[in-house]
Amino acid sequence: MDATNDLMKRGYTANLSIGGDTVDDKSQDIHMTADDFSIDEFYRFEGASNPSDMSIVYAVSSPKYNLKGIIVDAYGTYAVDSSSAVQAKLHHWMISHNLHSSDRPTAS
Repeated sequence: MDATNDLMKRGYTANLSIGGDTVDDKSQDIHMTADDFSIDEFYRFEGASNPSDMSIVYAVSSPKYNLKGIIVDAYGTYAVDSSSAVQAKLHHWMISHNLHSSDRPTAS
């Protein structure tokens, strides 16, 4: 994937996975809660032959653990139905950053 190659060139080298209520870097035995990381950007892809076959790539950073990494996850039909704080943060960030500026909530 071009997106993951680009992110890796920019220092997002940790291979992260979602483990229930944590984002994990298994190679370093790091388990981050939703408060331990930030989502810097994301890319969403549809399958060429099946538009319901979608995936999403998140660029994630954590000053607490001094790491930058990538999460690749299913999106849409094949997404994991989870109520974890990590999944909620990922979903909320993606939705709020996809809204047109006129649709975004503002502080009053």
